[in-house]
Amino acid sequence: MLDRLFKTFVLVLVTQVLYSCASIKEPEIVVHLPGSGPIELPETGGRPIIAYALGSGAARGFAHVGVLNALDSAGITPDLIVGTSSGSIIGVLYSSGIRGEALTRLAMDTKRDEVIDYTTSKRGWINGESLQKFVNHKLENRLLEELEIPVAVVSTDLHSGTKMVFTRGDTGIAVRAASSFPGLFKPVAIDGREYVDGGVLSPVPVDTAFELGADIVIAVDVARAPSTERIIDGWIDVLNQSYLIMARAMSSAEIANADVVIRPDIGDMSLMEFDQRKVAIDAGTVAAAEVIPRIKQLLKTRQGDKQ
Repeated sequence: MLDRLFKTFVLVLVTQVLYSCASIKEPEIVVHLPGSGPIELPETGGRPIIAYALGSGAARGFAHVGVLNALDSAGITPDLIVGTSSGSIIGVLYSSGIRGEALTRLAMDTKRDEVIDYTTSKRGWINGESLQKFVNHKLENRLLEELEIPVAVVSTDLHSGTKMVFTRGDTGIAVRAASSFPGLFKPVAIDGREYVDGGVLSPVPVDTAFELGADIVIAVDVARAPSTERIIDGWIDVLNQSYLIMARAMSSAEIANADVVIRPDIGDMSLMEFDQRKVAIDAGTVAAAEVIPRIKQLLKTRQGDKQ
């Protein structure tokens, strides 16, 4: 009798344990979709609010690293960063606290396949998920609003053709959307909308920086003028030349509104030349150094105007 009761007890206990285990669900991964909204700028004590507008340019965007490090070394720091395409990638890394030698080392050590993942989709031959994961990994999954320096990421709504400024939510997804160059990258779906590279509308997002509250905007233009001498041979050359024509036409009026424009002399470097990244970084350093005296004088003058 006791033996039968004991077996029954064990059977009931095992059944309950198994039922409990079956009822436990895997924890859901919460995705904070990127969105727009007000951005909180720091209190500057009357000093003009400085913003960097970091432009698009694919691999040419490595020049942003040299620019940011040179300005840092001169004691010039931004209160806001607005980036699009490659400018958004470097911008969020810098905003997260990755600066100086750490930023240079990351740029130099990153392998192409860490950020480029190919797909057979007819909507683009780069998926973009690797770039998203790379950014979130480096930022330890911090959201846009959690970064040390306020940052805005500019993308383009594929269907409405309007500008989208991401200021909160998943940083990796926002950067992926802002960097999805049409024809190369697949459009990125976010909350029922599709987005592509912000450079389609705003290759150097100066106006967005002012709209978000900047008093002084330092623009970094890493694109180059369309080539008039180089032989355009093959679809990559056609794509590169087309991009340069578009970027120059779209950005001219907006760049004219910037207080200072930094244009690194990167030469004939194409959009996908990762092996020329050191050339781009060095060019950024040189270009920034040339305008540092002008920036310091501008800050001094504007500071006096504020008082």
